[in-house]
Amino acid sequence: MPPPSRLGRYPVRHRIGAGGFATVWLAYDEQLDSDVAIKVLADNWAADLHVRQRFVDEGRFLRKVESPHVVSVFDAGELDDGRPYLVMTYADQGTLADRLEIDPLSPADALDVVRQVGDGLHALHVRGILHRDVKPANVLFRTGADGEVRAMVADLGLGKTLDMSSRLTMIAGTPSCVAPEQARGEGLDARADLYSLASLTYLLLSGRAPYAHASLAAAAEPGPPAPMGEVVPVEVDAVVRRALAPVREDRFLDVPSYTRALEEAYGDRAPSSTPDWPAARREPTQVVPVTPEPTATRRGHGPVRVIAALVVALVVGVAGGYGGHRLSHRTVEVVDDQGTLSVRVPASWTGVSAGDGWTPPGANTDQPALSVGTRAGWRQDGQGVFVGLLAGRSLPTTVPRHPECGERRPVVEDTVDGDDLRTVVHVDCPGVVVERVVQVTTDRLLWIQVRSDDRGTANRVLDSVDTSGL
Repeated sequence: MPPPSRLGRYPVRHRIGAGGFATVWLAYDEQLDSDVAIKVLADNWAADLHVRQRFVDEGRFLRKVESPHVVSVFDAGELDDGRPYLVMTYADQGTLADRLEIDPLSPADALDVVRQVGDGLHALHVRGILHRDVKPANVLFRTGADGEVRAMVADLGLGKTLDMSSRLTMIAGTPSCVAPEQARGEGLDARADLYSLASLTYLLLSGRAPYAHASLAAAAEPGPPAPMGEVVPVEVDAVVRRALAPVREDRFLDVPSYTRALEEAYGDRAPSSTPDWPAARREPTQVVPVTPEPTATRRGHGPVRVIAALVVALVVGVAGGYGGHRLSHRTVEVVDDQGTLSVRVPASWTGVSAGDGWTPPGANTDQPALSVGTRAGWRQDGQGVFVGLLAGRSLPTTVPRHPECGERRPVVEDTVDGDDLRTVVHVDCPGVVVERVVQVTTDRLLWIQVRSDDRGTANRVLDSVDTSGL
């Protein structure tokens, strides 16, 4: 569906991203001459009072905090249909998850990001707010007025006041990052966020997560993490592993104590100032002519609607870890005939497309689906994505195998924006094939298959899939 022309008083430029509970749009503040990000509650959750309150609480939490390392909320309101929205800081340099798909960080840059994220978390804690979901996707980068790029913590969708968290019984969080006491549904304090920050530190310094928990149940009883490896000084390894202690009393008292210990462990090797991260390069929005064709690999022959084509610049030129690479992606958003499913893909993938639905295996009724790829038969030789709905009250225990691929990575189970999902990555195909199944409602599954020449593109396509009206 086409983007709204305005949200409140703000003209809309394009969609930044979407999840199960909200969509984020890039908009423009005409009065202040500034880009802003506007987060809008998804229409299918507007009537859920619990979800609505959680959305509004995020804005109230963020409004209480003044820190260059926490995303700011400038304004809030309601659309004509009653859905709330938040006007927030626009992160023109993307997320930490984006950057890690391109290159690892140097130790100096990693330590600086951890310090800045720690400052943001401490600012939240001082105001009595617990984040509860610290992970790379929730660390954003923004170019400041002085030209420096700063890290900010964002997305307080799971945020709670510390007073509420001390009595919290709801279990939530990302399994690979969550503190054991949070996974068990116990009362929480700032040391839960400290644990997640240590998990992030471990990832940035060693290149791998300390744990690969498939569920919150596994995260509730973690064993000791493996040593970080020879690339990390033993003194630093000891600091990080202490912050990852399964018993919270064995960790540091608070986040500043941890970040200070980390810098002391590095000694003279710690950076003394923020790296010189170049400012973002803005690109004009362009319309790219695309002529969809029906695909021979699908049941139907209805062309997918091509909504918009954009030039999106993702700048990854960070000193040391990012070298000075620059990545520009021209993408288009495609929507199925019913307006239920959408996905953003590279413009070069629109050689063939169809969006008039499919009949899932073993089913007698059609379901919404769309397929778009570089050529007919892209599933065997090419690049593309298939997205389809099917009936199901639980995630399948297996997903299709791909004999043409070499290594098959372990199954990853997670919960994103309240939706359970299962992901399997196949490599050496050549390229990469990703199968993902998401429990989008109590009785419907969303099946996604992406074939791409590189993992970064596959991840961006996966993250752009959105549903409407379910």
